[in-house]
Amino acid sequence: LSYLNLDADRLHQLDGLMNKRTWLGTAERIVASAFDGCARYVSPFSINNPDGWQYWFIHFANFYRARQEYNNVLHNNSSMQAHFGRSGLDMLSFDPSHSQNELYLFEDSDREKARQQLSNDIPRLVNDFGDAVEIHSFYESVYKMTPAHADDIHQAIFQNTELEVITPSGGERRKANTIGPEDTLRLKSQPTFFPMFLNNKDKLK
Repeated sequence: LSYLNLDADRLHQLDGLMNKRTWLGTAERIVASAFDGCARYVSPFSINNPDGWQYWFIHFANFYRARQEYNNVLHNNSSMQAHFGRSGLDMLSFDPSHSQNELYLFEDSDREKARQQLSNDIPRLVNDFGDAVEIHSFYESVYKMTPAHADDIHQAIFQNTELEVITPSGGERRKANTIGPEDTLRLKSQPTFFPMFLNNKDKLK
């Protein structure tokens, strides 16, 4: 941690102030930052070892499909790795005192929480693109910042009444498993309650 100007003495001073989960969240951000230049997609999740959090298996990829599949593999082998922070988007922007920052073990209960966060996070991301984004570009963005399963991302899209997926020919997708990379994800032309939350940055913290 020398590049952060943190020496051993300063770290030991934090021992009584930070619990293991807080350390895990901090370590993930350090790992992600340290390896950011190695690949476009870095998965900084630790091996699930509650007695020490000493082991890491870090996945590197240059294409979103590889990260997408890796996230799915983690969910198929739940409890093998661990993440502490948000389970939606901006997974590393954690606040240990915030209720949305929890231990994520890629289990069914974690997936439900992820879908809830994604339902709020995805419309804000689409809005950042200017109210519409090609699915391919959407994937390239979200898989840099989420531990979520692909099915949960798709389900969050279709359950959100403010979003719609449009095919290249102009039709509307009706099923999550039919989404294609050339489709367009967009905010509906007459949103209901979503605009009042657009500027609420605390929602992503």
